[in-house]
Amino acid sequence: MDRQIIYPLDNKRIWVAGHRGMVGSALLRRLEREPCEILTASRHTLDLTRQSETEAWLMENRPDVAVIAAAKVGGIHANNSEPAHFLYNNLTIETNAIHGAYKAGVQKLLFLGSSCIYPKLAPQPMPEECLLESQLEPTNQWYAIAKIAGIKLCQAYRQQYGVDFISAMPTNLYGPGDNFDLLSSHVAPALIAKMHRAKLDRADSVEIWGSGRPKREFLHVDDLADACIHLLKTYSAALHINIGSGEDLSIAELAATIQKIVGFEGQLVYNPEQPDGTPRKLLDISRLKAMGWAPTIALEDGLAHAYRWYQDEVAGKTAPSS
Repeated sequence: MDRQIIYPLDNKRIWVAGHRGMVGSALLRRLEREPCEILTASRHTLDLTRQSETEAWLMENRPDVAVIAAAKVGGIHANNSEPAHFLYNNLTIETNAIHGAYKAGVQKLLFLGSSCIYPKLAPQPMPEECLLESQLEPTNQWYAIAKIAGIKLCQAYRQQYGVDFISAMPTNLYGPGDNFDLLSSHVAPALIAKMHRAKLDRADSVEIWGSGRPKREFLHVDDLADACIHLLKTYSAALHINIGSGEDLSIAELAATIQKIVGFEGQLVYNPEQPDGTPRKLLDISRLKAMGWAPTIALEDGLAHAYRWYQDEVAGKTAPSS
């Protein structure tokens, strides 16, 4: 049973920052089922790295609700290659959006972080309370620090000004709208793209970074969007809330699942010289479950959905003409 609604979304003006991204697009799809007005602004209209521009747009449009899904994101290679960009851009975006929302009188704000905020050797599954207890994973520390700052900013504005600003920490996401670029993507879309290309090329093998032993949790982006709407309606507290599936699997198991879905018949070759990252990342989602929410999309079904989207929207549009 759903927890009692404390903030109805009926007739609210809801701004989704980052609406063109995978998460933002999913939020738009989910919000279409709510009796609300959706506000968006393209990068040409609103540059969130510009403070005065962000504040002016918010003062002019006066949303009741803001969901901050805008961010610079990427996998291990991208984080290692562009540490300054990941730290500066994410700090700037969240600072401008959160402060601008406060100045414009936004009633409810949801800031979206990432499970990489937790320590490298955090207890598993990772409870919300383990934040800042020990050292971060070095390969994504710049992004993690920015996201931790966003959480603390929401808590600070909540404490000082009494505003209803909350934060949620999603696990590894996948689904339609994902980034499938091999140098900047996360593991699930990278494996989909690699194996699809290998299948078309009739390659004998596909290289997979690392040992295949690290364990990861995955959540379909449509499940995330549904959880976000649930939190907007039912949650109001300073503590950030984990959003995940509650289950994890090894990278090797993930690769085998994607291999089956794609239909690649070659070998999977692991390269232990490439970094593994954090040994395990599983979120403790007991708080969210106690609020009456649980995911509904099984991993294999969700990955098959993501692969169909990739074939239609990415691979099919980039394939060379014969």
